[in-house]
Amino acid sequence: MAFGAAINGAAAQNAADSASPARMYPISPDAAPRPTARATRTTQPIVIDAKLDEPDWLRAEAMTDFVQQLPRTGHAAEFKTVVRVLYDADDVYVSGMNYDNEPTRAITTGLARDFDSGNSDVFGLTIDTFHDRRNSFLFLVNPKGAVRDEQTFNDSRTIVDAWEGIIDVRTAIVDSGWVVEMRIPTRTLRFDGRRPVQTWGFNVLRRVRRTNESSYWSPLDRQYRIHRMSRAGTLTGLEGLHQGRNLQLKPYVVGSNSRGAQVPSSSFGGSADAGADLKYGVTPSMTMDLTYNTDFSQVEVDQEQLNLTRFSLFFPERREFFIENSGSFTFGDVQERNYRMGSSLSDFSLFNSRRIGLTSDGRPLPILGGARVTGRVAGVEVGALGMRTRAGLGRPEEEFAVARLRRNVFGNSDVGVVVLNRNPIDSGGANVSYGLDANMRLFGNMVVNSYYAASHAPGDTADGDAARLSVAYRSAFWNTSAMWKRVSDDFQPGLGFVRRRAMEQWFGTVGMHWRPRSTRLQEVVTYVDGEYIADPSSRLETRTLTAGADVFFQPDGSLTIEGNDTFDRLDTGFEIFPGVNVPAGGYTLRDAQLRYTSGQARPLYGNVSVSSGEFYGGTRRTYGGGMTWRAKYYLSLEGSFQRNDVNLPGGSFLADVASARLRYAWSTRLFGSAFVQYNTQSKSFVTNARVNFRYAPLSDVFLVYTDRRNRETSVLNERSVALKVTRLMAF
Repeated sequence: MAFGAAINGAAAQNAADSASPARMYPISPDAAPRPTARATRTTQPIVIDAKLDEPDWLRAEAMTDFVQQLPRTGHAAEFKTVVRVLYDADDVYVSGMNYDNEPTRAITTGLARDFDSGNSDVFGLTIDTFHDRRNSFLFLVNPKGAVRDEQTFNDSRTIVDAWEGIIDVRTAIVDSGWVVEMRIPTRTLRFDGRRPVQTWGFNVLRRVRRTNESSYWSPLDRQYRIHRMSRAGTLTGLEGLHQGRNLQLKPYVVGSNSRGAQVPSSSFGGSADAGADLKYGVTPSMTMDLTYNTDFSQVEVDQEQLNLTRFSLFFPERREFFIENSGSFTFGDVQERNYRMGSSLSDFSLFNSRRIGLTSDGRPLPILGGARVTGRVAGVEVGALGMRTRAGLGRPEEEFAVARLRRNVFGNSDVGVVVLNRNPIDSGGANVSYGLDANMRLFGNMVVNSYYAASHAPGDTADGDAARLSVAYRSAFWNTSAMWKRVSDDFQPGLGFVRRRAMEQWFGTVGMHWRPRSTRLQEVVTYVDGEYIADPSSRLETRTLTAGADVFFQPDGSLTIEGNDTFDRLDTGFEIFPGVNVPAGGYTLRDAQLRYTSGQARPLYGNVSVSSGEFYGGTRRTYGGGMTWRAKYYLSLEGSFQRNDVNLPGGSFLADVASARLRYAWSTRLFGSAFVQYNTQSKSFVTNARVNFRYAPLSDVFLVYTDRRNRETSVLNERSVALKVTRLMAF
């Protein structure tokens, strides 16, 4: 292809002319200086067509000399990448020439928005527009032009994958690789327009999936991801950018038909509705979102889970309005990426947005509307949320309010406060909770997380509280942490999730990351964990010792071996499965687990796991696995299955959960999926199918079918069909 050769020849010559001085490899990614590049103002219109034939591309400074994160950390990238940045008053343009001697072997895992980037060849970039080294906008592109975009907060601690921005992207496969050209409107980004000259944090990722090579412009050690903005490079020279009005209006109309035993009478039969969302940039760093008659009919159903414990399960939020900017409201058992911490937000979160507009079993309640304000004022991160739900499913009208303030201290640390209120209208007093937290990063690799939270429930219920202090250290070799946590029996935050109350917990771990000089192994991780949980009278309730090893093969695939020795005291029995009870008493639970995950560069890949051991006076054997067949870049099939074979003195049972998913994409604008799952514990069989047509930027048509039924009696609990149309209008 002469066209591809011409592009690549010009790009290579310009890259050679502007390349930085040669590095001595291997380097230490943590010790290496952060690179700087300058954006170039374009003097002519840039057409987004992946041809890179405008002369300004050759004038722009080239970013090259990428450094491997995987598989050979600190070595020069085997696959060359050349990046350039242009801009004008209204847009930022980015090009990437991704060299590859066999470009047709580049792996693409889908065409849908927010494709599975972990299994695909990728060109990605992060932009820290306020240059605070903490937050970013993330854009990932695969060789067929699909886009995944996210917001990240607090230096990689929180990732919001539901965020979507207007972006124009084209890709092309040429003789010597694949080309990406993108236009990012300045109104998509939030930045301080009062600054005449912008300096932004910036990093670029190139992934070649078939060899498992990930390389970065600003080097990163293997425990970090591209949104680790404290390790990003710097982009300078952006002058005279326009922000526009930062006003977006997104109305919707929806028509649906629902029936079934669990469908409320108010929703039974055919119906039509309308509503709207509005987004306004109040200031360059402050955004207001308004929603009226909020509808989530397009959201995929929850994935089924088995629960063989006496504690509640945590289900993640899937509704876009609550996911967007959710990092501004995070409070609880936060985890630092790649640290073993002993607890997570699935154990305790003071603000669990699923408490708004959903029942405990996941059925939707009508939302009248709400408002959210997020951003920064005078160096303080601000989050405020107010929502109101209508009465339904035996629940009264309710008002919800959340206010969160957080301030950066000592560079990359923060302290904050949050107050939450849940008020049932005309149904008694409000539930109020509040908290103080501090998350510190010290000496580069040490983190300290702490909080104190309290709740006040209406009526005669006593007030309750919770507290945590954890210290963790992570280096290229060591991974160790210690944690203390206490939760009182009366701690009842009306907008939170608390997995376990009336307890005091101690946790400690020591792990080691071995990186052998081997052509077969990337890394071997060994670890020992210890956990001790006592009741308020300091009597032992649960004690667990764990030892394990994770082996990561070259270029891909992993094996995990783990053994657990647990003592669990039950003051009261519980029903573990319909008709099967575990009586009160003290139990020893010992088990061993083995899990293998194959390399994901091949079209067919999967995982298999098995565990066996003592379980509440009996035995439990668990078998599970999953398989993905990437038949074409536009077609994939996924399946998973888990069986628990449990034999207890009170009875025996098989607890199964299984799912299958089909994904098909006609183009990057039209795609669909079908998802079926069953759970013998909840006796549920669920079918969910969606077709999504994106006919304009962030404007969609959704056709959604959902069927829920009792798998034993075949009673139809719900069957619904919904057609929803949205339209984004930007001003």
